Amino acid sequence: MTPNRVVITGVGVTSAVGSGRAQFFEALVEGRSGIGPITRFDASMLRSRIAGEVRDLGVGGLDPKLLKRSSRFTHLALAASAEALAHAGLTGAAREEAAVVIGTGIGGFDDLEHEHAAFLTHGPEKFRPLTVAMIIPNMGAGMVAIAYGMRGPCLCPSTACATGAHAIGQAFDMIRAGRVQAALAGSAESTLSPFAVDGYCQLRALSTRNDSPSTASRPFSRSRDGFVIAEGAGVLVLESLEHARARGAQVLAELAGYGSSGDAHHMTAPDPEGRGAIRAMRMALADAGMSPEQVELVNAHGTSTQLNDAHETRVIRAVFGAHAERLWVHATKSMTGHALGASASLEAVACVLTLMHGVVHPTANLDDPDPACDLDYVPLVARERRIRTVMSNSFGFGGHNGVLILRSFED
Repeated sequence: MTPNRVVITGVGVTSAVGSGRAQFFEALVEGRSGIGPITRFDASMLRSRIAGEVRDLGVGGLDPKLLKRSSRFTHLALAASAEALAHAGLTGAAREEAAVVIGTGIGGFDDLEHEHAAFLTHGPEKFRPLTVAMIIPNMGAGMVAIAYGMRGPCLCPSTACATGAHAIGQAFDMIRAGRVQAALAGSAESTLSPFAVDGYCQLRALSTRNDSPSTASRPFSRSRDGFVIAEGAGVLVLESLEHARARGAQVLAELAGYGSSGDAHHMTAPDPEGRGAIRAMRMALADAGMSPEQVELVNAHGTSTQLNDAHETRVIRAVFGAHAERLWVHATKSMTGHALGASASLEAVACVLTLMHGVVHPTANLDDPDPACDLDYVPLVARERRIRTVMSNSFGFGGHNGVLILRSFED
């Protein structure tokens, strides 16, 4: 049986640079950073006091009771899902039968911390009764399914910073296999709480460029000093081509390939030889039936950490060989910050919009290139070009690797 072709018919996003696809992409193209001082809590005692906060989250049309009974990561997922469903025009039976595959790296960490403090201060039965139900990672997917009446498979991958790629890839596989005809796929994350931020500080993972937040996320720069923690959500509506055509949907792009692998190396550091990342990238190319030379753009994991950026440069060169000299590579996290489990799906939305609009957003703050990072990272200024094929890389703690290949749709 020939696998179904899988197309993208809607996207939705909530991010530090703006919520809604138009505002999100406009900010990326202009190179505008969404990083600023942390306002969600008093961060004055922390080493890193900056973050990519979502400041324009629109949930006014949602049931207030539903919002009261859910954590912020779920609110982000709900808002992004609402936009994606409306963009795709997915309604009625097509929506009811669709799958929901929305992951998160951590879940309701902020509510857990807040309610645990209440428990320690006031004792048993003195914190919110629904706390456990609110904070568990699967509740983002569950509440999206409840809010929008979606009764297909409801799943929640959780693979650290590769979560969004794996969620989209899992939905992709289900549609190709004919298990479902449509899916809402992506991820959401909000871990902006004192304990979580300090935890990353203790790992020496975060930037401490507190006096210049907008320039703190500096992928591939010689002066990079860590990633900037962020929140957000990105969601795609995926459909089989046949299903999209039958209902007259506009096709935005095609999801062509997916690769997944594990490093089997270390909790937080990538395999120095890049074996897992290389395997996932090659798997995605093989899955799409494409040669490396057909890829024009790589949306990099690009975290702004010393280890990741040089490592990713090496694995791109290993996979693409001489073609690496002709590739464009860019880092969305230079503006959004690193939204952990949500990052891969934010970047997938950016890839779709790049394919649609023929504009490649820049890597911001790349005014001091690292000699060890020697590819064309589209520094500082966007470029106009009709891109046909883009690879999106995502690598997570624990050695989780997820790679997607998206391309312009052609009959």
